[in-house]
Amino acid sequence: MIKKLSLVSLFTLLPASFYFAQTTVFAYLKDADGKAIEKAGVNLKGNENDVTADKIGYFQFVDLQPGHYQIVIAKSNYETKVMEFDVVSDEKRKDLGAITLYSALTNADQGLAIIDSGSGGDEGGGNSQSSTVGLLQSSQDVFSRVAAFDLGFYWFRPRGIDGRSAESMLNGVSMVESDNGNVDFGNWGGLNEITRYPEISQNHSPSEYAFGGNSSVIYKNTKASDYRKGSQLTYSLTNRNYTNRLSYRYSSGMSKKGWAFTGMIARRWAQEGIQEGTFYDAYSGYLGVEKKFSDNHSMTFNAIGSKYTRSTSSPNTQEVYDFRGIHYNSYWGWQGGEKRSERVRRGFQPLFQLQDFWKINKKSQLWTSVSYQFGKDYSSRLDWYRANNPSPTYYRNLPSYWLNYKNPAPAQAENIGITTDWWTNNDESRTQINWDNLYNANRNGDLYMSQFGGRRAAYYLVDDVKDDKTFNVSTHYTYNFNDTSRFILNASYQNYKSEQYREVNDLLGADFALNMDPFASNTDAGSVWGKYNTKEDDASVAKREGDKIGYDYIFRRQEIKINPAVKFSTGKFDVFVSGLFGYTTNSREGLFQHYLYQSSYGKGETKNFWNVGVKGQITYRINGRNFLVYNGAYYSQSPFLNDIYFNTRVSGVVTPNIKNVVIDANDLSYVISTPIVKVRLTGYLVNTQNETSVQRYFAQGVKLTTLSENGDQTPVQDGAFITQVLAGANKRNMGIELGAQVKITPTLTANGLLSVGQYTYTNNPTVYFASDAVGTFRELDGNGNLVSRSYTNMGEATLKNYRQGGTPQEAYNLGLRYSSPKYWWVGASWNYFGHSFLDPSPVTRTERFYSNPNTPGVPYDNVTPEELARVLTPTKLPSSFFLNANAGKSWMIGKYYVLVSASINNILNNKNYITGGFEQTRNVNYNDYTSDYDSGNMVFAPKYWYSQGRSYFVNLQFRF
Repeated sequence: MIKKLSLVSLFTLLPASFYFAQTTVFAYLKDADGKAIEKAGVNLKGNENDVTADKIGYFQFVDLQPGHYQIVIAKSNYETKVMEFDVVSDEKRKDLGAITLYSALTNADQGLAIIDSGSGGDEGGGNSQSSTVGLLQSSQDVFSRVAAFDLGFYWFRPRGIDGRSAESMLNGVSMVESDNGNVDFGNWGGLNEITRYPEISQNHSPSEYAFGGNSSVIYKNTKASDYRKGSQLTYSLTNRNYTNRLSYRYSSGMSKKGWAFTGMIARRWAQEGIQEGTFYDAYSGYLGVEKKFSDNHSMTFNAIGSKYTRSTSSPNTQEVYDFRGIHYNSYWGWQGGEKRSERVRRGFQPLFQLQDFWKINKKSQLWTSVSYQFGKDYSSRLDWYRANNPSPTYYRNLPSYWLNYKNPAPAQAENIGITTDWWTNNDESRTQINWDNLYNANRNGDLYMSQFGGRRAAYYLVDDVKDDKTFNVSTHYTYNFNDTSRFILNASYQNYKSEQYREVNDLLGADFALNMDPFASNTDAGSVWGKYNTKEDDASVAKREGDKIGYDYIFRRQEIKINPAVKFSTGKFDVFVSGLFGYTTNSREGLFQHYLYQSSYGKGETKNFWNVGVKGQITYRINGRNFLVYNGAYYSQSPFLNDIYFNTRVSGVVTPNIKNVVIDANDLSYVISTPIVKVRLTGYLVNTQNETSVQRYFAQGVKLTTLSENGDQTPVQDGAFITQVLAGANKRNMGIELGAQVKITPTLTANGLLSVGQYTYTNNPTVYFASDAVGTFRELDGNGNLVSRSYTNMGEATLKNYRQGGTPQEAYNLGLRYSSPKYWWVGASWNYFGHSFLDPSPVTRTERFYSNPNTPGVPYDNVTPEELARVLTPTKLPSSFFLNANAGKSWMIGKYYVLVSASINNILNNKNYITGGFEQTRNVNYNDYTSDYDSGNMVFAPKYWYSQGRSYFVNLQFRF
């Protein structure tokens, strides 16, 4: 029995066991301490006769016919557990072993929502950060649980793997976005009780539901009958991104006529979150309808969506944080006595899904899903036309800029004191957006243009819009050859169409905005030049609120995936092999004709990619408590649309030499699972090849050059939006993981985690630059011929052996938890993070960076390898440790269940931990860069995001 307990409760690294079928099916229920759980309800799906576990946790079902079955085990204070098994006619008894139920208190909703800390990719060379911490992780693996609920809050990524290599599935279909590879969990944010407890295949281990990627397959079905019958009311109070959450869920259970209904509504809101000037308001809803036609056939309909409006916070240089603290946010200002943010994201993209479950016979079953999602997502920002940058953190508004003058004129020296006074004394008319000044600027009579009958906007608010339509169909087929071997086939088709454009949101008192490039040269001295869309006549360049402006294009992508797999057991080995055959076709169609880019209009080059791969898992059972587990994967992954068409807003040009990303991943684990000790020790090695990353930002001061028709060096417009492409990057992520749980006493448990990794670049990838203000770069190719392109090749970036950024490469955790038999608990943990770096700016590591443009191929004076190593030292972030605590208590009051839980993160209020950031890419030549670097008042210093300081979460739940 103990051996069977270890196999059943072994966490998600191990494949599902295949049991010998019996007419009578039985099992024992135990808690995490190995104690029997009595009076738990066990529902056999398709059978009206539920059973209840007795005093020793035993339950059984008798006289079951051969077939595939599912049971739902539920008890107050414990997580609901869903299990599947097969019954064959050869034997009379089927032992499901000892089934472990875990306390529901350990996974109480922590209220962690999506955190948009970025700027939509339009600022300073950085990419937006997002966190999905705690939303979907429910693995019973000690390491994975701690990483998700303790370390994830501090932006820890297991193995340093980019989330774009994960697969997240809802009711059989992928939720990964085709343009950027991310998953927008905000589309079902707040519906925690609906999307909680998925099945997870960790890291690159194979999954029954999809081939997946490199950082887990997360699979969740939202069947209406799976939820606890009755009502649940939840209220949460926190000081994080939102301050309040209120939700209500009702489930009818399965009726005698075969109908089940589950519905949920939720709201999360905050007048101001933990970051200054941020707010949050989101309404979410879910409706699930299930119809059971027979014991072998059922169908579900699911509708899910979230209407959200939330503002974001800015990254800042250390200079700004030193003045205003870690909660400073440059994106807001006062207007009419209220805080108004320029960076607001809002949208509604509902999802409708129909899923059919068919047990074909006792050996096979088929699940089929059809899904359609549509809607718009808006992200606002300030724009301006021939006016000064309105950001309070624009470099000329900071003391560092004026301090860098070696021999300042009197007015320049005076600005040192003026700007220092602004920031020291927090003059919010200067340290925040001054909305009144923007309105006043737009009322300037000089902006009146008679041909358009009004004043043009110097400043205006725009929305970057994504109008998505995604259709999915997928199927999941299984066939059991016998009780120890199974064949699995997954097939899917996705059709993605997304129109992406900019539109005028608010003219801030002006009458119109010009659909023209403010940095374009007026070669004909006319009043209309540099049009973003030359297909429209001159009179149409005046845009009102709601009109499209700047760019407009359509992305299309179709993807087919076929994933066959086989699982079998032989002797002491469990084997799981999974394959992938896939095909994607990608295209961009421009709806604006940019004045500089001929490729911007019409349908451009279609790029097609084939994907193949294999994953394998081998488990060797040393004995009933000790296991060796190997996971291996080798596969290719199509690049996403934003990587293929790298300057999508103004150009249809394809990234040079774009290829499939190739992943080679291996890990080996030693696993111990006993009632007292649970351990996983893993060594891993993950190699990634041909990765492409795109950064887009506004640059004032990037000095780019091109060649004239005669081959002479010529400077180009230096104030414009820049697209930087790092193409063909190879990476290596290797390290060890250790997760351990020790039962000190029946009520006291210790957890521990160790993660030590080394995440580096292993080659020197190529850097390309494109500028929205430069239609053509002329340069010499490898044969010395003068060629014209819409981008410039900056050469190889010497990134080999540089550390990757974005996550700590060392993490440690120690925790204690006391669980009282009287249904209360308290826990605490210590967490340490180290060896965290910023991703290096690629262009500053190229030969072009230190080559004098006046003497091509010849470095600037005083450039030596030692000097370059000094100024280009990787940016290492400080190490930090944190203390967390949590507690809770539940009661049964008659038939009613009440739960109160609370958690505090960062008890000591550590405000020195930097979660991420980026090196600014402004000075792309050695002389300018070193002058700034050595000034002592670096103007274009790295920008950071800091942790949020001490935070709390209190949860009250009432079931009836």
